[in-house]
Amino acid sequence: MSQPSTLGELRESGWQSVSVKQEIRRNAIQRIRAGEDLFPGIWGYEDTVIPQLETALLAGHDIIFLGERGQAKTRMIRLVLELLDEWIPIVAGSEVNDDPDNPVSKHAKDLIAAEGDNTPISWVHRSERYGEKLATPDTSIADLIGEVDPIKVAEGRYLSDELTIHYGLVPRTNRGVFAINELPDLAERIQVGLLNVLEERDVQIRGHKIRLPLDILLFASANPEDYTNRGRIITPLKDRFGAQIRTHYPTDVDIELDITEQEATVPEADVLVTMPDFMSEVLVYLSFLARQSPHINQRSGVSVRLTVSNYETLAAAAIRRALRTGEVAAVPRVTDLDALTPSTLGKIEIETIEDDRDAEILGNLRKEAVRQTFRDAVDHEVQQQVIEAFEEGRVVNAGDDISSADYAALVDEVPAFASALAALGYEPGDLENPALVASGIEFVLEGLHLSKRLNKESLAGAAVYRGRT
Repeated sequence: MSQPSTLGELRESGWQSVSVKQEIRRNAIQRIRAGEDLFPGIWGYEDTVIPQLETALLAGHDIIFLGERGQAKTRMIRLVLELLDEWIPIVAGSEVNDDPDNPVSKHAKDLIAAEGDNTPISWVHRSERYGEKLATPDTSIADLIGEVDPIKVAEGRYLSDELTIHYGLVPRTNRGVFAINELPDLAERIQVGLLNVLEERDVQIRGHKIRLPLDILLFASANPEDYTNRGRIITPLKDRFGAQIRTHYPTDVDIELDITEQEATVPEADVLVTMPDFMSEVLVYLSFLARQSPHINQRSGVSVRLTVSNYETLAAAAIRRALRTGEVAAVPRVTDLDALTPSTLGKIEIETIEDDRDAEILGNLRKEAVRQTFRDAVDHEVQQQVIEAFEEGRVVNAGDDISSADYAALVDEVPAFASALAALGYEPGDLENPALVASGIEFVLEGLHLSKRLNKESLAGAAVYRGRT
């Protein structure tokens, strides 16, 4: 269907101008009534953050998200774009997306006055109606609001001419959504410059007092610690936001597991990569434990990005081992968990007065994550069946140098291992996959050791498991 190309055609089409907040409210109402998910791909906020966000959007409020890093604040803001109409008309050539019915810039007003119904109309997609700025100490008013353009002055315009102004990010996002990330990092004198934008809807640029009734839905994000750490949000500006919504990390292991599987990208390789559920759960427990550890700086937060990064690293470690041993399948094992140190240290801040304790702290967290996952998956009765085999003198070697076929042979030699693998969710057909069996047996052995039911001797990446008698 062709779109109107002039102001006269636009008016004849029956198009009606609405504000961006009314537009979002109208589309949100339609989707909520239809039972659609307004924020697909956002997990764990169904009963907390999302109801508050939907309410704020229906109320037409500017919103500030308060929460630690990695809590999907920016992602939710960007998803709001899906609540905008797919296309909107603007006065052709406008730098600030002028509404044909309510122009705000001198360019648009002069063009409509001269052309009338013949004023040319352009159409803007909703993907172009979003602006975002990471607040930094060197951000200036010119970046956000605008500045006199010296090139336009050099071309012969007078400084008193409004057309000499080069508009900043905020005016250029007129009739759209604008987000300022890490707002407390913005210098207080620059925050003052946003006051009129939010309330009076006018701006002042180099002596030009311009009545610019911008039509914007404004979002901001901040870390709670930033209020006293790097900066703060000035009270008059905070007062102009209609809603403050507190975000949080996942409160359930399954939710973080869903997020991880959604976000992680498994490296491409010539081998088939399979991530067992229990190994994924170990990674999630590792993040949960890190969020509770007194050795981890909790002010910096431990985001879901840690779990995602560790998931990708663990898969890569399994691929590397498979490539070196010539196996056709890569399934992460407990011995691969040592590869997580670089990806974990890159996402957390360890607090300790003693040097070189990073590896020890991370090692203890990984062991506890394995122990908790094992405890939840394998009950005492099944554990006892495996222990009885070791009480008869069974010794099992583990490590990178042990092939998957050697592990798989243990299922025939020690039938109790089949029961343990079944407890981990293995189907009968899974026992035909040696790499998958090897991962499960290593996990069972390590879980029994960490539960103090097997002895373990470690040396240079290899391990020997034996009974405690």
